[in-house]
Amino acid sequence: MLVVISGLPGTGKSAVADQVARTLGAVHLSIDPVEDALLGAGLEPGWMTGVAAYEAVRAAAEQNLRLGRAVVVDAVNDSEPARDTWRRAGAAAGTPLRFFVLDLADTAEHQRRLDGRTRGLVHVGEPSWRDIRSRAEAFEAWQGPHERIDASAPVAAVAASVLHRLESAEPHTR
Repeated sequence: MLVVISGLPGTGKSAVADQVARTLGAVHLSIDPVEDALLGAGLEPGWMTGVAAYEAVRAAAEQNLRLGRAVVVDAVNDSEPARDTWRRAGAAAGTPLRFFVLDLADTAEHQRRLDGRTRGLVHVGEPSWRDIRSRAEAFEAWQGPHERIDASAPVAAVAASVLHRLESAEPHTR
């Protein structure tokens, strides 16, 4: 099974994905540390490095899926080409794919989370609130099955919601 946790930066994707992966005994793969490593290796910041990070994580996901491991990926996935990365991975490995989109409508809480976040990345900087608003405006509408989850609750509750929905055999579009 391939589980993809998506949403804007600061919604809790990595924390939720980590907890879901731990509970499932799955592999957790995250885009940002891979992009950070690529930048550290000398690649220039920009769209191509972001694409390279997605493709590197896709390759690792497919390899783990073929070994029979469940995989949980966290990535913003703000465009259909980004989402197609995971659709291709699921198809290549012949495994079910579930998309979860974390929404955080409370802007004060979203800003608070961003202000207090330290991820330990050296080359990938923290986005400003203005960056988040720009990304939100450019976020492409979802095509195909996905499930939206309110991310305003504590991480454990959001992860529990994802796990509860994974028990369902059918993905829902909301």
